[in-house]
Amino acid sequence: MLIDTHCHLLSSEYDDVDKEIKEALKGGVDKIIINGFDVASSNEAVALSKRYPEVYAAVGIGPENVNATSDDDIKKIKELASNEKVVAIGEIGLDYYWTKENKEKQNSVFKDMLRIAKEMNLPVIVHSRQAIQDTYDLLTEYNVTGILHCYSGSVEMAKEFIKKGFLIGVGGVVTFKNAKTLKNVVKETSLDDISLETDSPYLSPEPFRGKTNNPSKLRYIIKEIALLKGVSEKEVTDRTSLAVTSKFDL
Repeated sequence: MLIDTHCHLLSSEYDDVDKEIKEALKGGVDKIIINGFDVASSNEAVALSKRYPEVYAAVGIGPENVNATSDDDIKKIKELASNEKVVAIGEIGLDYYWTKENKEKQNSVFKDMLRIAKEMNLPVIVHSRQAIQDTYDLLTEYNVTGILHCYSGSVEMAKEFIKKGFLIGVGGVVTFKNAKTLKNVVKETSLDDISLETDSPYLSPEPFRGKTNNPSKLRYIIKEIALLKGVSEKEVTDRTSLAVTSKFDL
């Protein structure tokens, strides 16, 4: 089974979402989790999950959208989370790379999302950029599990997250020649603790770097991981899929 745990196959990102989903399925992807990042995208993710049996939704408010977030938006995310095809609260998290000026607001909304996950007994899909310690501390406080999306931390921190039941999300960046830290994380992390993702339409793997991404390109990520680990591509696919299905209701 081949699972893309993180993509944004949404009308805000593509001219023809149905075409993209069909391309992914035709390309051998068995299950797709479309991640929202605000109320509108989360709504669409849920709607698409109802149209395609292979599609699931994660709903949430990401750090780039916290400034415009109201209490009503938080309530709407919780309502959406009750849909049967919603398998996680995500994409949520912290991003101090783009701005540190709204750290308090980012942390507040992240806490709101974590409370929803805890109350709904759902895993989380977490974005963390230059905020790894704060992310770790809040995930520890709320005692949730899930995926560290597009992981960019150290091997040592990866091990700490894994101890808490998190999977390390690995996408197209692992194919980049200069991604030495992530390549080392993959080498040092069991396949049983890794999840596959594309973050489509972003972060296309080599040789498509800079072009629009699609879940069908997961195979290039799998190929690179197999080379780094010295195992077959089938083993990468099988073990990462089992890791995901053990935590997510797919």
